[in-house]
Amino acid sequence: SSSFSVNISILIVAVVIFLLVIHHNFLSLSDFLRRELSDPSPLGLQPIDFIPAAPQRLTEEGNDKEISVVIAASDERLGGAIAAMNSIYQHTRSNVVFHIVTLNDTVDHLRMWLRSTPLKNMRYRILDFDPRVLEGKVQVDPQKTDTFKPLTFARFYLPSLVPHAEKVIYVDDDVIVQDDIVELYNTPLKPGHAAAFSDDCDSTSSKVAVRGAGNQYNYIGFLDYKKETIRKLAMKANTCSFNPGVFVANLTEWKLQNITKQLEKWMALNVVEELYSKTLAGSITTPPLLIVFYKQHSSIDPMWNVRHLGSSAGKRYSPQFVKAAKLLHWNGHFKPWGRTASYAEVWEKWYVPDPTGKFSPLRRHSEAYEAK
Repeated sequence: SSSFSVNISILIVAVVIFLLVIHHNFLSLSDFLRRELSDPSPLGLQPIDFIPAAPQRLTEEGNDKEISVVIAASDERLGGAIAAMNSIYQHTRSNVVFHIVTLNDTVDHLRMWLRSTPLKNMRYRILDFDPRVLEGKVQVDPQKTDTFKPLTFARFYLPSLVPHAEKVIYVDDDVIVQDDIVELYNTPLKPGHAAAFSDDCDSTSSKVAVRGAGNQYNYIGFLDYKKETIRKLAMKANTCSFNPGVFVANLTEWKLQNITKQLEKWMALNVVEELYSKTLAGSITTPPLLIVFYKQHSSIDPMWNVRHLGSSAGKRYSPQFVKAAKLLHWNGHFKPWGRTASYAEVWEKWYVPDPTGKFSPLRRHSEAYEAK
């Protein structure tokens, strides 16, 4: 019987060794697959970094559903993207992975910043956006080349940026999140809808809209209805526009409907026919989205895009309302890292100082100055 128990012991040891070998091979395989994620995509979007290790607290809770958040990070506004990501990361227990879209010359600066203490466990990929994909699709004024911001178009290319995700959240760099992003991620999208946006006219934001903002909340504020191509679309001019700075996309549906190709078509047509409104409120990225998603999008909860915090220096919301907002959006000229934005102190709470010292938010004028 002693030889029998020796045999059993040998068998157990053999099984354990066998399982360890399999486990090791599996880990190398998953490591290999993870590296495969970094294959350049057809867009010339080159994933540069991928930080794969999920923080301990996540793995224990079995909360392993990956939530993809796409954000563009341009060098002169890098502090904005950092604060936005920090606010999302600190408010969730979910497995969020950031897909940070940037231009080549920003990569080293971004990488150094992400190694800062509060951000070092964040999971992210850095993607290098190739502006050449926009050739012939955007009219660049040779006198104003500095006003051309290729990264604002990154949101048109979501399936190339996050090829393996079914659903993604896109956020601008001038937002702060004050609740768990998983709630936004779980926004229900109607069948056949590739995205959900926050509409302008029925949003909480427009209830307190600045008087004289004109047609900022309607299609006619973005598209030139004198042009036949626009009139032929038969889209009502007073249709409520939506804000593309925060949205949830169903990428399966996006690919099925070839949304990227549709958006590119309208960009190219605009270069030839100048279809956008001359009084354009905000960015030139909005009109193609308004056309492609006309009456073909779902809605996100307006509290997940409380905006216009940057459209004037004055406070347009009560402190109670700002506190209750799930996502604050400083769209407009007055950015929270600038001199005179409202509620900049809320933004500063999530800002992580730039270790290189290149980016420094302008502090507001002193109280004494404001008292004058």
